[in-house]
Amino acid sequence: MKKPVYLFLILGLISMSCSNKKSNPFLVEWNTPFKTPPFDKIKTEHYIPAFKEGIKIHNKEIENIVNNPEAPTFRNTIEALDYSGKILTRVRRVYIGMNDALSDDKLQSIAKVISELRSNHEDDINLNAKLFERVKSVYDNKDNFHLTKEQQMLLDKYYKQFVRGGANLSDTDKETFRQLNKDISLLSIKFGENVQKDINNYELVIDKKEDLDGLPQGVIDAAAVTAKEKGKEGKWVFTIQKPSMIPFLQYAKNRSLRENIYFAYTHKGDNNNEQDNKNTLSQIASLRLKRANLLGYKTHADFVLDDQMAKKPKNVYDLLSKVWPTALKVAKSERAEMQKIISKEGNKFKLASWDWWYYVEKLKKQKYDLDEEQLRPYFKLENVIQGVFDLASTLFDIHFVEIFDIPKYHPEVKTFEVKDKVGKHIAVLYTDYFPRASKRGGAWMDAFRKQSKEDGKFIHPVIYNVGNFTKPTLDKPSLLSVDEVEALFHEFGHAIHGMLSDATYESISGTETPRDFVEFPSQVMENWAMHPDVLKKYAKHFETGEIIPKELIDKISNSSKFNQGFATVEYLAASYLDIAWHTIADTTLQDANKFETKTMNDLGLIPEIVPRYRSTYFNHIFSGEYSSGYYSYIWSEVLDADAFAAFVESGDVYNKKLAGKYKKYILSSGGTDDAMTLYRKFRGKDPSIVPLLIRRGLK
Repeated sequence: MKKPVYLFLILGLISMSCSNKKSNPFLVEWNTPFKTPPFDKIKTEHYIPAFKEGIKIHNKEIENIVNNPEAPTFRNTIEALDYSGKILTRVRRVYIGMNDALSDDKLQSIAKVISELRSNHEDDINLNAKLFERVKSVYDNKDNFHLTKEQQMLLDKYYKQFVRGGANLSDTDKETFRQLNKDISLLSIKFGENVQKDINNYELVIDKKEDLDGLPQGVIDAAAVTAKEKGKEGKWVFTIQKPSMIPFLQYAKNRSLRENIYFAYTHKGDNNNEQDNKNTLSQIASLRLKRANLLGYKTHADFVLDDQMAKKPKNVYDLLSKVWPTALKVAKSERAEMQKIISKEGNKFKLASWDWWYYVEKLKKQKYDLDEEQLRPYFKLENVIQGVFDLASTLFDIHFVEIFDIPKYHPEVKTFEVKDKVGKHIAVLYTDYFPRASKRGGAWMDAFRKQSKEDGKFIHPVIYNVGNFTKPTLDKPSLLSVDEVEALFHEFGHAIHGMLSDATYESISGTETPRDFVEFPSQVMENWAMHPDVLKKYAKHFETGEIIPKELIDKISNSSKFNQGFATVEYLAASYLDIAWHTIADTTLQDANKFETKTMNDLGLIPEIVPRYRSTYFNHIFSGEYSSGYYSYIWSEVLDADAFAAFVESGDVYNKKLAGKYKKYILSSGGTDDAMTLYRKFRGKDPSIVPLLIRRGLK
């Protein structure tokens, strides 16, 4: 019954596009402060008409470039390309943001239409023979244009984009390429929607108080609030959103309920119903391989990595193999310690994956006299936000002022103006930190507008951070876990990368860097989050205002390597799973579960640990942009550990001179130079893997 309803809805939305263009907020100038999106005026029915008009305008701009009677130059071809498509970029950026953070049935109903419009348009550009002829002419004659390094990087990016986008294919292969792109795009949408439906559909409803045994009162209160929101007042509801699930796994004494919620989490998309993703992801992997083969690559991973720092799958495997054996050994040791606790309590069962959080919490208490709930009172969300703002102010001479006069897309969103030390405007930042049914899981950063320069004018960025952190209850504010604090610092690291960008061209500004470099600025920020000198400035008790005591800081420091075997193994297992799916050289559809099981067995993964993302809900690689790239977190972590070591070695984690170099060569430079060249300019040497191994307790 759904298809006719959705079809009717789509037709209705498209018919509304015939209204006057002036009524569509995407097609007129934005008169909001700082020209931010007018969310109070944007409606679902505006997207399709805006995409169509944006494509129409962009096509005319492309025609003007192609038909320019002058010989191809950097300015009239490459620069003109980068400056084109502004309306389309505007609507695309808002649409992506809302589809991730504020989706609903109406928005999802037009997702496939928009996906097809975007896919066709991107292919029309990449497969435009005359346009590629001009791009290739500039590329072949680049030595004659006396280009700056930034211009060289932009030219290289566009040339590779066209070649990788099928420009050198025959006409017949181009049509095949188009169809592959379309099919992959639609399947990726389906994959992500299925995961979100499974997240939203699951509820662990508890109506017996004894089933709450072991849970901290704050966790119980949050479950009561969730129950009330879901029309189940008087009961307690837990979901598989991490702020709800993880505390339940850490503290609930009822083992069968822990198994229930953990099974639901680890079987998203693997449930043999209409939300099942096994066949969908297998099709995506096969189609990606066909596309890579069409372009002359052995595997999809070879295609993706050719444009990244890693370059080849072998280099990814080499990095992972340097860490995996030691991490697995440490994880097995952690397992043995927890099994001892189980036996000491008189239990006969063997530690299982759904027991890990529960017994690791006991082990932490036993080893360090540290309980996660001891720390939460010092991590009130507002204090953590102020902490990361103050850190950025100290390091980079910028300041954050909350503003209230710009439209927001949701009441929970907060907005800030970012200024330099003399009060000059730099950027706008949106923060959106609580879970809701309309928001996908996880945490991320993106931009409603990226930084650039055009005709001497500086275009200021509009950045947003989104998370799914612990919500306030009736009598307590949002009190974050350590993991949530680090996630907030992490996403802010991405945000600062976007906000402090100082590039000329949007296509290489801010976070437009190789995928295995882009996580470096975000992960380096996590190093400051739990550093004693920084904790003293922002970790204050939400009731008394007391600074976190030295005793707790010492416990945090002493336990910093605790459970790192598990953390490293579950991450690396997912990285191996990603690269395994994308180094398949046979287009035959795989049995997803058999493939995953074999991959993990070949690694020797212990059954008590499940990959951080199993295949059926691995949004990063089957619905996002990280296919063959999930390894990039550990690749970037080598950089971030080595970079932060420079601050530690200097004796001052607020070292202004180092921060200035980091801002100049990393944050401001974006993709204007080779990533490793930029790193060397900041650090003065190649990165070493040793600081990473030491930090994770693996050396």
